[in-house]
Amino acid sequence: MSDSPIVSIVDDNESVRLGTASLVRSAGWQTRMYASAEAFIESIEIEETFCIISDVQMPGMSGLDMQLALIERGFAIPIIFITAFPDEAIRARALRNGAVCFLAKPVDTNLILSCLAGVRQDS
Repeated sequence: MSDSPIVSIVDDNESVRLGTASLVRSAGWQTRMYASAEAFIESIEIEETFCIISDVQMPGMSGLDMQLALIERGFAIPIIFITAFPDEAIRARALRNGAVCFLAKPVDTNLILSCLAGVRQDS
């Protein structure tokens, strides 16, 4: 098992999860994938997660609701949000609550890697 940090990818779109996981692994990180915010919140890996890459809009619990649930449970995990529906009010709320990046789809892969590099440096 690798000692590299774990990035949890939370997105209801399987192809997005797989593509993002492949990109993140290519940068030397471990990944875990979740099809919903609820699945991540209920996972045992939550305490091992170094960073989250999450969609904003998903069925059930949204990415922003997941962020608040994590805060309420005492988890200060950096989150990189990715959305197909960029909205300035949602962006401001996400960043105010501690998100490290808020990216609009389609996302330049270099932006995701840059956000991850920033998280790694800040740790």
